[in-house]
Amino acid sequence: MNPKPYKALIFDWDGTLADSTAQIVQSMQHAAQAAGFPAPSDDAVRQVIGLSLDKALNTVAPNISADEREQLVYHYRRHYLSPANRTVLFAEAAQWLPVFKQHYWLTVATGKSRAGLVKSLADTASAGYFMATRTVDECASKPHPEMILSLCDELGLQPHEVLMIGDTTHDLMLASNAGADAVAVNTGAHDAATLQQAPHIALLGGMADLAHWLGLSGSLNQPNIKNI
Repeated sequence: MNPKPYKALIFDWDGTLADSTAQIVQSMQHAAQAAGFPAPSDDAVRQVIGLSLDKALNTVAPNISADEREQLVYHYRRHYLSPANRTVLFAEAAQWLPVFKQHYWLTVATGKSRAGLVKSLADTASAGYFMATRTVDECASKPHPEMILSLCDELGLQPHEVLMIGDTTHDLMLASNAGADAVAVNTGAHDAATLQQAPHIALLGGMADLAHWLGLSGSLNQPNIKNI
C-alpha cells in the first residue's frame, strides 16, 4: 500500500528531474544573439521554462515577425539538441527514481519537444523508469490540462489518483486545471515566492524531500534497493 493515495507520479522534466535550467537559459540567449536580437535576461527565460517553445517565445519576444520567430526556433533547437549539450539528472533524482518506481507508476509531462525529451532521456539513461510521457508535440502547452488528462487516459486513472511534481507555476496550474494534486519543488526555474502563487499541497526542496513526504525515506536502506 502506498503511503499517499496516488497510483502515479507525473514529473515535469527540466528543473525538476533534470539539472537543465541553465542549459535552457543559455540556449535561448544563444538563439537570440544568433538571430540578431538582444539576449533576454536569465530571469526572463526562467519565467517561461516549462511552456512550449512557441509560447515561451511569444512571451520573451512578443513583437517579432513569423520569419524572425522561425529563426529563433531554428537556432534554439540547433544549440539545445547539439550532442555536446548533454543533460544530467539532479543527483537526488538519480538516487530516488528507482525507489519511486517500486511504489508508483512514473510518467513525465514536459514543455519540451518530443525530440528534446528523447535526447534528454538518452543522455540520462532514464527512459526505463517511465511508463508514459507527454510533450508539446502531442498535447497543448502547460497550463492546459491535456497532458495530465492524456496520461490518465493511457493509464486508466482519474486525476485524483495522480500527483504532479514540478518546479514552475506552469506545472502547478497544469495540475489544478486537470483536477489533480501538485507538489512544488524549489530546484528549478521559479523561486519559492513565485511557486507560492499557484495551487500546491506541499513545497519541497527536491527529490529527497519528496520521498520523505511520500513516506518512502527509509526505502534506500532496504537490501534490494541500489543507491545510484
